[in-house]
Amino acid sequence: MLRQIAEGVLVHQSELLQNNAVVVRGRDGVLLIDPGITGDEMACLAHDVSKAGQPVVAGFATHPDWDHVLWHADFGEAPRYGTARCAAVMRDLLADAEWKARVAEELPPEIAEEIPLELFGLITGLHADTTELPWDGPRVRIIEHPAHAQGHAALLIEDRGVLVAGDMLSDILMPFPDLGAAHPIEDYLVGLRMLESVADDVDVLIPGHGSVGGADQVRARIDQDRAYVHALRDGRAPDDPRIGPSATFGKDWLPAVYEWQRQQLAGRSERDETSG
Repeated sequence: MLRQIAEGVLVHQSELLQNNAVVVRGRDGVLLIDPGITGDEMACLAHDVSKAGQPVVAGFATHPDWDHVLWHADFGEAPRYGTARCAAVMRDLLADAEWKARVAEELPPEIAEEIPLELFGLITGLHADTTELPWDGPRVRIIEHPAHAQGHAALLIEDRGVLVAGDMLSDILMPFPDLGAAHPIEDYLVGLRMLESVADDVDVLIPGHGSVGGADQVRARIDQDRAYVHALRDGRAPDDPRIGPSATFGKDWLPAVYEWQRQQLAGRSERDETSG
Protein backbone atom coordinates (compact mmCIF):
# COMPACT_ATOMS: atom_id res chain seq x y z
CA MET A 1 0.00 0.00 0.00
CA LEU A 2 1.26 3.47 -0.89
CA ARG A 3 1.66 5.97 1.93
CA GLN A 4 2.12 9.69 1.28
CA ILE A 5 5.00 11.17 3.25
CA ALA A 6 5.27 14.57 1.53
CA GLU A 7 3.42 16.45 -1.19
CA GLY A 8 3.50 14.23 -4.27
CA VAL A 9 5.90 11.72 -2.67
CA LEU A 10 4.72 8.28 -1.59
CA VAL A 11 6.36 5.15 -0.18
CA HIS A 12 5.61 1.44 -0.58
CA GLN A 13 7.46 -0.81 1.89
CA SER A 14 8.32 -4.46 1.28
CA GLU A 15 7.62 -6.98 3.99
CA LEU A 16 10.78 -9.04 4.53
CA LEU A 17 13.59 -6.48 4.25
CA GLN A 18 11.52 -3.32 4.71
CA ASN A 19 12.72 -1.93 1.36
CA ASN A 20 11.21 1.45 0.58
CA ALA A 21 10.07 1.94 -3.00
CA VAL A 22 9.48 5.65 -3.65
CA VAL A 23 6.91 7.18 -6.00
CA VAL A 24 7.25 10.83 -7.02
CA ARG A 25 4.40 12.44 -8.94
CA GLY A 26 5.30 14.51 -11.98
CA ARG A 27 3.26 16.36 -14.59
CA ASP A 28 2.52 13.42 -16.88
CA GLY A 29 3.46 10.44 -14.74
CA VAL A 30 5.51 9.18 -11.82
CA LEU A 31 9.15 8.54 -11.06
CA LEU A 32 9.68 5.14 -9.44
CA ILE A 33 12.78 4.73 -7.26
CA ASP A 34 14.09 1.32 -6.12
CA PRO A 35 10.92 -0.79 -6.57
CA GLY A 36 10.91 -4.18 -4.90
CA ILE A 37 11.15 -6.82 -3.90
CA THR A 38 8.82 -9.75 -4.66
CA GLY A 39 6.70 -10.07 -7.77
CA ASP A 40 3.49 -9.72 -5.76
CA GLU A 41 4.76 -6.58 -4.00
CA MET A 42 5.77 -4.96 -7.29
CA ALA A 43 2.45 -5.91 -8.90
CA CYS A 44 0.68 -4.32 -5.94
CA LEU A 45 2.79 -1.19 -6.34
CA ALA A 46 2.01 -1.06 -10.08
CA HIS A 47 -1.69 -1.42 -9.34
CA ASP A 48 -1.65 1.41 -6.78
CA VAL A 49 0.21 3.71 -9.17
CA SER A 50 -2.18 2.87 -12.03
CA LYS A 51 -5.21 3.43 -9.79
CA ALA A 52 -3.93 6.95 -9.12
CA GLY A 53 -4.19 7.65 -12.86
CA GLN A 54 -0.54 8.23 -13.73
CA PRO A 55 1.82 5.93 -15.63
CA VAL A 56 5.43 5.27 -14.68
CA VAL A 57 7.50 7.63 -16.88
CA ALA A 58 10.93 7.10 -15.29
CA GLY A 59 12.73 4.85 -12.85
CA PHE A 60 15.92 5.22 -10.83
CA ALA A 61 18.15 2.68 -9.09
CA THR A 62 20.12 4.24 -6.25
CA HIS A 63 22.83 1.56 -6.52
CA PRO A 64 23.56 -1.85 -8.04
CA ASP A 65 22.58 -4.15 -5.17
CA TRP A 66 20.13 -6.85 -6.31
CA ASP A 67 17.17 -5.48 -4.34
CA HIS A 68 17.49 -2.01 -5.91
CA VAL A 69 17.65 -2.94 -9.60
CA LEU A 70 14.45 -4.97 -9.87
CA TRP A 71 11.56 -4.18 -12.20
CA HIS A 72 8.14 -5.56 -13.12
CA ALA A 73 6.44 -5.73 -16.51
CA ASP A 74 3.41 -3.92 -15.06
CA PHE A 75 5.56 -0.80 -14.60
CA GLY A 76 5.89 -0.49 -18.38
CA GLU A 77 8.91 0.39 -20.49
CA ALA A 78 9.95 3.71 -18.97
CA PRO A 79 13.68 4.48 -18.91
CA ARG A 80 15.33 3.21 -15.74
CA TYR A 81 18.20 5.47 -14.77
CA GLY A 82 21.19 5.06 -12.52
CA THR A 83 24.63 6.57 -12.27
CA ALA A 84 27.16 5.67 -14.96
CA ARG A 85 29.00 3.47 -12.45
CA CYS A 86 25.80 1.71 -11.39
CA ALA A 87 24.92 0.94 -15.01
CA ALA A 88 28.47 -0.28 -15.70
CA VAL A 89 28.32 -2.72 -12.78
CA MET A 90 25.04 -4.08 -14.11
CA ARG A 91 26.35 -4.40 -17.67
CA ASP A 92 29.35 -6.37 -16.45
CA LEU A 93 27.15 -8.65 -14.38
CA LEU A 94 24.61 -9.30 -17.14
CA ALA A 95 27.42 -10.05 -19.61
CA ASP A 96 28.27 -13.12 -17.52
CA ALA A 97 26.41 -16.18 -18.80
CA GLU A 98 26.06 -17.33 -15.17
CA TRP A 99 24.66 -14.05 -13.84
CA LYS A 100 21.36 -15.53 -12.67
CA ALA A 101 23.18 -18.10 -10.57
CA ARG A 102 25.37 -15.37 -9.09
CA VAL A 103 22.35 -13.24 -8.21
CA ALA A 104 20.46 -16.24 -6.82
CA GLU A 105 23.22 -16.76 -4.26
CA GLU A 106 22.43 -13.34 -2.78
CA LEU A 107 18.65 -13.72 -2.56
CA PRO A 108 16.96 -14.49 0.78
CA PRO A 109 16.12 -18.19 0.47
CA GLU A 110 12.65 -17.77 1.97
CA ILE A 111 11.53 -15.53 -0.93
CA ALA A 112 14.02 -16.39 -3.69
CA GLU A 113 11.39 -17.99 -5.92
CA GLU A 114 9.14 -14.96 -5.57
CA ILE A 115 11.67 -12.47 -6.97
CA PRO A 116 11.36 -11.94 -10.75
CA LEU A 117 14.66 -11.54 -12.60
CA GLU A 118 13.38 -11.15 -16.18
CA LEU A 119 13.92 -7.36 -16.18
CA PHE A 120 16.71 -7.34 -13.64
CA GLY A 121 19.45 -4.70 -13.85
CA LEU A 122 18.50 -3.04 -17.14
CA ILE A 123 19.81 0.38 -16.10
CA THR A 124 20.42 3.38 -18.36
CA GLY A 125 23.53 5.10 -17.10
CA LEU A 126 23.47 8.87 -16.82
CA HIS A 127 26.52 10.86 -17.87
CA ALA A 128 29.03 11.16 -15.07
CA ASP A 129 28.47 14.93 -14.89
CA THR A 130 24.69 14.65 -14.52
CA THR A 131 23.50 16.31 -11.32
CA GLU A 132 19.75 16.40 -11.98
CA LEU A 133 17.39 13.62 -13.00
CA PRO A 134 16.07 14.11 -16.57
CA TRP A 135 12.31 13.97 -16.16
CA ASP A 136 9.24 16.20 -16.28
CA GLY A 137 8.56 16.57 -12.57
CA PRO A 138 9.92 18.15 -9.38
CA ARG A 139 13.65 18.87 -9.54
CA VAL A 140 15.55 15.83 -8.28
CA ARG A 141 19.22 16.39 -7.47
CA ILE A 142 21.56 13.41 -7.81
CA ILE A 143 24.14 13.13 -5.03
CA GLU A 144 26.61 10.46 -6.10
CA HIS A 145 29.14 9.27 -3.55
CA PRO A 146 31.41 6.26 -2.95
CA ALA A 147 29.79 4.87 0.23
CA HIS A 148 28.20 1.42 0.40
CA ALA A 149 28.46 0.44 -3.29
CA GLN A 150 29.97 1.49 -6.60
CA GLY A 151 27.77 4.07 -8.27
CA HIS A 152 25.67 4.74 -5.18
CA ALA A 153 23.55 7.90 -5.26
CA ALA A 154 21.08 9.63 -3.01
CA LEU A 155 18.30 11.75 -4.50
CA LEU A 156 17.19 15.09 -3.07
CA ILE A 157 13.69 16.11 -4.18
CA GLU A 158 14.41 19.74 -3.54
CA ASP A 159 11.10 21.55 -3.39
CA ARG A 160 9.57 18.71 -1.37
CA GLY A 161 12.46 18.59 1.12
CA VAL A 162 12.76 14.81 0.69
CA LEU A 163 16.05 12.88 0.74
CA VAL A 164 15.97 9.37 -0.73
CA ALA A 165 19.14 8.02 0.87
CA GLY A 166 19.57 4.62 -0.75
CA ASP A 167 21.17 2.08 1.57
CA MET A 168 22.27 4.59 4.18
CA LEU A 169 20.80 6.29 7.27
CA SER A 170 18.61 3.33 8.19
CA ASP A 171 17.13 2.89 11.64
CA ILE A 172 17.22 -0.92 11.31
CA LEU A 173 20.45 -1.64 9.38
CA MET A 174 23.89 -0.50 10.44
CA PRO A 175 26.31 0.76 7.74
CA PHE A 176 27.50 -1.74 5.16
CA PRO A 177 30.78 -0.34 3.78
CA ASP A 178 31.85 -1.68 0.39
CA LEU A 179 34.57 -4.03 1.61
CA GLY A 180 35.59 -4.73 -1.97
CA ALA A 181 36.67 -1.11 -2.42
CA ALA A 182 40.23 0.07 -1.90
CA HIS A 183 39.26 2.42 0.95
CA PRO A 184 35.87 1.30 2.33
CA ILE A 185 35.95 3.25 5.60
CA GLU A 186 37.15 6.49 4.01
CA ASP A 187 34.60 6.09 1.21
CA TYR A 188 31.77 5.68 3.70
CA LEU A 189 32.80 8.76 5.65
CA VAL A 190 32.91 10.75 2.40
CA GLY A 191 29.34 9.63 1.65
CA LEU A 192 28.15 10.68 5.09
CA ARG A 193 29.75 14.09 4.67
CA MET A 194 27.99 14.57 1.34
CA LEU A 195 24.63 13.71 2.88
CA GLU A 196 25.41 15.98 5.82
CA SER A 197 26.02 18.86 3.38
CA VAL A 198 22.32 18.82 2.39
CA ALA A 199 20.90 17.96 5.82
CA ASP A 200 19.53 21.46 6.39
CA ASP A 201 17.44 21.14 3.21
CA VAL A 202 15.74 17.90 4.32
CA ASP A 203 12.36 17.64 6.00
CA VAL A 204 11.76 13.96 5.26
CA LEU A 205 14.34 11.17 5.09
CA ILE A 206 13.63 7.91 3.23
CA PRO A 207 16.25 5.19 3.81
CA GLY A 208 16.52 2.18 1.55
CA HIS A 209 15.34 -0.01 4.44
CA GLY A 210 13.45 0.88 7.59
CA SER A 211 11.43 3.80 8.87
CA VAL A 212 10.91 7.14 7.20
CA GLY A 213 12.32 9.90 9.40
CA GLY A 214 11.64 13.58 9.93
CA ALA A 215 14.05 16.49 9.86
CA ASP A 216 15.22 15.73 13.39
CA GLN A 217 16.34 12.26 12.30
CA VAL A 218 18.68 13.29 9.49
CA ARG A 219 21.69 14.42 11.52
CA ALA A 220 20.93 11.91 14.27
CA ARG A 221 21.19 9.01 11.82
CA ILE A 222 24.28 10.51 10.17
CA ASP A 223 25.93 10.72 13.60
CA GLN A 224 24.91 7.15 14.45
CA ASP A 225 26.27 5.79 11.18
CA ARG A 226 29.50 7.76 11.56
CA ALA A 227 29.99 6.42 15.10
CA TYR A 228 29.55 2.86 13.82
CA VAL A 229 32.05 3.35 10.99
CA HIS A 230 34.55 4.98 13.34
CA ALA A 231 34.26 1.98 15.67
CA LEU A 232 34.93 -0.39 12.76
CA ARG A 233 37.93 1.69 11.75
CA ASP A 234 39.34 1.76 15.26
CA GLY A 235 38.70 -1.90 16.04
CA ARG A 236 36.21 -1.08 18.81
CA ALA A 237 32.87 -2.77 19.45
CA PRO A 238 30.21 -0.26 18.36
CA ASP A 239 27.57 0.85 20.85
CA ASP A 240 24.77 0.56 18.32
CA PRO A 241 21.19 -0.49 19.12
CA ARG A 242 20.74 -1.91 15.61
CA ILE A 243 22.97 -4.86 16.51
CA GLY A 244 22.26 -4.92 20.24
CA PRO A 245 19.97 -7.18 22.29
CA SER A 246 17.10 -4.71 22.01
CA ALA A 247 17.15 -4.68 18.19
CA THR A 248 13.74 -5.24 16.65
CA PHE A 249 15.03 -6.28 13.19
CA GLY A 250 17.62 -8.82 12.13
CA LYS A 251 18.90 -9.65 15.61
CA ASP A 252 19.46 -13.24 14.49
CA TRP A 253 21.81 -12.24 11.64
CA LEU A 254 22.99 -8.63 11.86
CA PRO A 255 25.45 -9.28 14.75
CA ALA A 256 27.07 -11.94 12.54
CA VAL A 257 27.34 -9.40 9.71
CA TYR A 258 29.08 -6.98 12.07
CA GLU A 259 31.51 -9.71 13.14
CA TRP A 260 32.25 -10.49 9.49
CA GLN A 261 32.87 -6.78 8.78
CA ARG A 262 35.20 -6.58 11.76
CA GLN A 263 37.18 -9.62 10.67
CA GLN A 264 37.45 -8.41 7.08
CA LEU A 265 38.77 -5.02 8.15
CA ALA A 266 41.16 -6.57 10.67
CA GLY A 267 42.51 -8.79 7.93
CA ARG A 268 43.02 -5.77 5.71
CA SER A 269 44.99 -4.00 8.45
CA GLU A 270 47.21 -7.03 8.96
CA ARG A 271 47.91 -7.32 5.23
CA ASP A 272 48.66 -3.59 4.99
CA GLU A 273 51.11 -3.83 7.89
CA THR A 274 52.80 -6.86 6.34
CA SER A 275 53.11 -5.26 2.91
CA GLY A 276 54.32 -2.00 4.46
